[in-house]
Amino acid sequence: MELPEHVAAITHSKHIGRELARKIRDRSANVGVIGLGYAGLHLALEMADKGFRVTGIDIDGSKVESINAGISYVVDVQNERLYSAVAAKNLRATQSFASVEFLDTISICVPTPVRKTKDPNLSYMMAAVQAVHNHLRPGKLIVLESTIYPGTTRETVLPIFEKSGLKAGREFFLAYSPKRLNLGNTTYMTRNIPKVIGGMTSRCTALAALFYRQFVDRIIPVSSSESAEMVRFLENTLRSVNIGLANEMVRMCLKFGANIWEVIEAAKTEPFGFMGFYLGPRLGGHCIPVDPYYLTWKAKMNGFEPRLIELAGYINSQMPAFTVSHVTDALNQRQKSLKGSRILVLGVTYKRNTNDIRELPALEVLHGLYEKGAIVYYSDPYVPSLEIDNRTLKSAEATPEVLQSMDCVLVLTDHSTFDYEMIAANSLLLLDKRNALKDFSGSNVIRL
Repeated sequence: MELPEHVAAITHSKHIGRELARKIRDRSANVGVIGLGYAGLHLALEMADKGFRVTGIDIDGSKVESINAGISYVVDVQNERLYSAVAAKNLRATQSFASVEFLDTISICVPTPVRKTKDPNLSYMMAAVQAVHNHLRPGKLIVLESTIYPGTTRETVLPIFEKSGLKAGREFFLAYSPKRLNLGNTTYMTRNIPKVIGGMTSRCTALAALFYRQFVDRIIPVSSSESAEMVRFLENTLRSVNIGLANEMVRMCLKFGANIWEVIEAAKTEPFGFMGFYLGPRLGGHCIPVDPYYLTWKAKMNGFEPRLIELAGYINSQMPAFTVSHVTDALNQRQKSLKGSRILVLGVTYKRNTNDIRELPALEVLHGLYEKGAIVYYSDPYVPSLEIDNRTLKSAEATPEVLQSMDCVLVLTDHSTFDYEMIAANSLLLLDKRNALKDFSGSNVIRL
């Protein structure tokens, strides 16, 4: 007897889901990662380490060549680990999106920056989504990990996929899972950071959770993609707001003659409530400087004014100018003008011991110093060269001779590779914005 059409559709849908689940469990699923930056490469390696055959896709040919040669371009991914995955044929990289045709699961980890106008730029993600749509077939699981404003998965991505005539939760499966990596943190990595997952349907959530459970220790399912999207924004906006508070406190501490670092460390001894957040020359990296703008843009589109979030963003955006002003004042106290002074900036990455230069606050500081007429140099073992104001700067080695030739040395990033004792001994004026020289004293050392 022929089954009614709706019953047959349900039966067929269950068969598709069961077949995908079987492939995931026995590692026969062909899995893919689109976007091989920091998060994407880590994710692909975790999959490969658990026995999946992983195809990594990226439009950057240099990344593709590097991966296939087993040479890592990510600071905390060892060459040995990458080479081992490639040699075992568990990981290969390509620039061709045609390989999507043969994949059972696809995780999208492409960049989603903001434009100069601070509104979301989803062009990379939408290009990846369109490429997947071009090769969509029954039985695929697609998980978005890129930063997107709340509602994007359901309102923007889902309709593109369903133009194929396939339905989410029946013929294909769609979910959102925010990336949660902390660059340079070797304690918490992809495997042991809890993974939040919210799907279009309960079956989408279940299959995505099953897949990620194969290589992530703990899965946190939520009821919808919107909830999963908001988790990302709550986490990073919390940091933005609290760093904004720390940055405002430092300016007040300077007025009152208090030591901001001492204040923060003493406040951290409170056994309840307080969380320590640290100041800096501005926010850097891809997450904290970008995510709040996605949230505020979407909030305003829905008639909500996120005033606290915007105020924190404004305070944080003022820090490069404040840093330049601090250098100017320190030189003035020594009867020197910033104009014509030789300034060496130590560390330009947004975070210590990494090579990530996305949303780089140091560029704004360097630009501000240039505008005031300073002669600017920098030293950073992780960044061999920088483009600033239409000129290329090359990293200088912080030798005693170089340090002694400078009017001011400015610590922006406290890399552990710097010899701070030697730096303090050979600098005429040393301005420490990161408390890297907390154990050093002298009339030449100025700490916030």
